[in-house]
Amino acid sequence: MTDSATIDRTGELERKIDALTEQVQFLTEEAQAQAKRRRALEDLQADLTPIAMKAVERSADSLDGIDIDPADLVQLAVRVAENAELLDKMMIQLRSAHELVVDVMPIVNQAVARAIDLADQVEQRGYFEFVEAGIGVVDRIVTGYSKEEVEALGDNVVNILDIVKDLTQPEMLAMADRILNIVQQQTSIDEFEDEKAPGLFALAAKMRDPEIRRGMGRALNTLKAVATPDKGPAKAPDKDSSEPEKQNNDTPGGA
Repeated sequence: MTDSATIDRTGELERKIDALTEQVQFLTEEAQAQAKRRRALEDLQADLTPIAMKAVERSADSLDGIDIDPADLVQLAVRVAENAELLDKMMIQLRSAHELVVDVMPIVNQAVARAIDLADQVEQRGYFEFVEAGIGVVDRIVTGYSKEEVEALGDNVVNILDIVKDLTQPEMLAMADRILNIVQQQTSIDEFEDEKAPGLFALAAKMRDPEIRRGMGRALNTLKAVATPDKGPAKAPDKDSSEPEKQNNDTPGGA
């Protein structure tokens, strides 16, 4: 019994000694850390003291030539104290603006790079040259037309667009293509024909051809419609109006 009690006491004493040793070690390390911080502060103070002294001397030299009223300083301090909340809000807004600029700058840089690439592509395709030529055309219009003429042109833009719309219809384009082909064919034929004009009898002989009589009838109808513009565009002849064409066809034939 005595031996076990002695062993227990010895173990408890060892645990206490170990705990005390750890506490002493902790206190030693804390004291060393404080000593290091104190030495660092002393070194910092030693380094900053000359700088602070020079700053004070320069400030004193700068303020020697300035007449400062203490009342103004007091008033400034009062205003700063009164507007402390406003200044705080302004600082918050300034910080928010700074953060916004930091977030937006990458997007702006990408947009600028994209714009530069697009401008380079546009320049390579010749858009700038086309715009420059268009500016030259506009300059010619400005220098070649008066204000009244341009206003009249603007008043008739709708009519011009209507005419262009009619000209772009499939049947009108087909007719224009057919006329161009016929003119080209006739021009190529005229190059090999005699330059002497055909006589009246030769023309009268050609009038026997139904296609020629039909073409002359259409030409006469077209000339009639052009001569009377107030009646509007010429309408396609219906079944009842085919008699004048027959009369026109018969008249040359009778001749």
